Amino acid sequence: MTTTNQSIHSVLKSRFGFDEFLPLQEEIVSNVLAGNDSLVLMPTGAGKSLCYQLPAVCRDGYTLVVSPLIALMKDQVDALQANGIPAAFVNSTLTVQENEQILVSAARGDLKILYVAPERIATTRFQRFLTDVPPSLIAIDEAHCISEWGHDFRPDYRNLKSFRQRFASIPVIALTATATEDVRRDIADQLQLVESKWFVSSFNRPNLIYSVRPKQQAFESLLGLVKSHNNESAIIYCFSRKQTEDVAYDLSERGISAAPYHAGLDKDLRRDTQDRFIKDEVTVIVATIAFGMGIDKPDVRLVVHYNLSKSLEGYYQETGRAGRDGLPSECVLFYTFGDRVKQDFFINQIEDPTERQHASEKLSAMVEYSELLSCRRRYMLRYFGDHTDVTSLNGSDESDSGCGGCDVCLAVKEDFDATEIAQKILSAVIRTGERFGAKHVSDVLRGSRAKRIRDLQHDQLTVHGIASDFSDPELRQLIGLLEDEGLLIISSAEFRTLAVTEKGKDFLNERAILTLARIPLEPESSFGLDDSSNSSDLDYDQNLFSELKSLRKEIAQERDVPAYVIFGDVALREMAHYMPNSLETFSSISGVGATKLDQFGDRFLSLLIDYCDKNDLSPRVRSGLPPKKSKRSKRKTNADGRPSLSRSLNETKRLFADGYSIDEIASERGFGAKTIVVHLEKIGRVDPDFNLDSLLPTPDRITTIEAALKSNDSGYLAPVKELLGDSYSYEEIRMVRLQMERSLEATEK
Repeated sequence: MTTTNQSIHSVLKSRFGFDEFLPLQEEIVSNVLAGNDSLVLMPTGAGKSLCYQLPAVCRDGYTLVVSPLIALMKDQVDALQANGIPAAFVNSTLTVQENEQILVSAARGDLKILYVAPERIATTRFQRFLTDVPPSLIAIDEAHCISEWGHDFRPDYRNLKSFRQRFASIPVIALTATATEDVRRDIADQLQLVESKWFVSSFNRPNLIYSVRPKQQAFESLLGLVKSHNNESAIIYCFSRKQTEDVAYDLSERGISAAPYHAGLDKDLRRDTQDRFIKDEVTVIVATIAFGMGIDKPDVRLVVHYNLSKSLEGYYQETGRAGRDGLPSECVLFYTFGDRVKQDFFINQIEDPTERQHASEKLSAMVEYSELLSCRRRYMLRYFGDHTDVTSLNGSDESDSGCGGCDVCLAVKEDFDATEIAQKILSAVIRTGERFGAKHVSDVLRGSRAKRIRDLQHDQLTVHGIASDFSDPELRQLIGLLEDEGLLIISSAEFRTLAVTEKGKDFLNERAILTLARIPLEPESSFGLDDSSNSSDLDYDQNLFSELKSLRKEIAQERDVPAYVIFGDVALREMAHYMPNSLETFSSISGVGATKLDQFGDRFLSLLIDYCDKNDLSPRVRSGLPPKKSKRSKRKTNADGRPSLSRSLNETKRLFADGYSIDEIASERGFGAKTIVVHLEKIGRVDPDFNLDSLLPTPDRITTIEAALKSNDSGYLAPVKELLGDSYSYEEIRMVRLQMERSLEATEK
């Protein structure tokens, strides 16, 4: 299929609802559509999925997506279908017959995207399917799983090497959010991406605030954190299964909606817990790291590590589950050296010496991060080989306020004359041969007589013991500050060695004066998000936002999908700021594509217009689109003055009038049955003579539903449904509500 920049922008808006690409997305999409291989490294929340989903829509045939995340497959498919893109998955959660039916659909050309777990590719049935119906594009998600040097190696991913050889002419896009230089090269080698183009985005997540807290009175500190994010989604990672249950129980006892999640729980219970969290029925999940790999929930506002993570790769990936929608979110690590001892115990059980050494080095980097007294964000980025300058969350340069998004950079600092100690540190790095890390240099400066220092004869150096009046944490902090000043550089290799830069050598030769700003040695333990940073840049109406969230939840429950599949928080905040009053202006909201405009536009617009009417508010101008001068007079009406029906509603009305059942209309039109009921409710409001009596429940049920509706004045169905219980459906409630409204209107006339 021939595509142009104009056409892919058109698809971006019509299918995905976005006006602009995020950084690198357009270049990646163009490369994929040109038939070239691609290796994509982007942080969580940077829009990796779109890089293969949009080309899948534009290309002939179907795109095969290989992913180890079974739970995420359903979320991705739900989101794609909500955007009008035919997609499905085959995995162990479905029956043999269901999986077979999906493969048949793909063979018929009914699907654009097919998700599959890596272990299924090796099965005889799937191999036969691939022979008969090869994909036009192969996307390999979580590609770091193919590398033995990665933090999450999956043996089944090794099968993809032969898979790639078999379909050598089909373009491949490999995607990952966490990969060091060594892992990137291994991915390219394993998948034979010889002529591929690499797209490496910055690993910086500027909307995330990182902090480390001492593990003292940890639960009370944790409780305060959760309460500071009242009614916002949070994930708390714990070391053991028992700890997840204990912490979840303790939080529940303190009035927090929390549930445990770990691999030892019943599979159905785990699935139910995850589903309740995704649908905002549980606020806090307390879990082992088994949780989250398949979670695509964009509005997690807090991720807490109650224990030390075993690697920075794992920590980065787990904290990446916060703030995927780009809104400010918090990542907190509770640290005590005792947690390192626990991790060391398990590392020492590893039989292979190379693997054991590799795990120990990764843990050392994690400990170094936890003990930092210089910018944590910069340290993390440089660990992944990302040397881009980080900028503050408030937009100021890093030289003024550091990254502005970690506890170190947000702390109150004191200026001091660092000239002499800087000379000592730089000299020690040079004298030890620029081959050692911060710990070794600190030990030499403090005069350690450890065996390794004696063996290397570093106790004989002139710099040995010349900073014995400084503690190890002080020297570690100063080393970080000297790196920030550009006087030292820490290699991005696994051994994390220090070297003096040319600027550092000039400083020594010129005997310049150096003033640095440092944190007092007992920094405050709490660096949360303040009120000003806990909202987006838009000055949106909080009450309207709450009403929009209620409507979103209602629609999500009707469709049995997570709320964010309908619209994300970013879209709702834009609605509550711009207050669109027409389909034209509503379509300019981020995330509103053609399908969502057709399916949800009327309901959200009705709420927005009513809210603005009641509160005497006017729309704000956006994207050059002027607000409508009249809120209601411009809506299309029939000769009798009633609002006219859209083409879609008219088609539903025609089929229902012809005697088709709701299920038959849904099948005929390609919608869910619940959507057809919503159509009929809209039609019933516009046309009071349209007979819908056949959809009403029995008289006794009508009486019960009417009583529940009268007891609730919010105008939303979700609380009514909750009051009535599972034995009553949303469809019944809708029809009874419509009948009540019609009766009231008839009485008023």
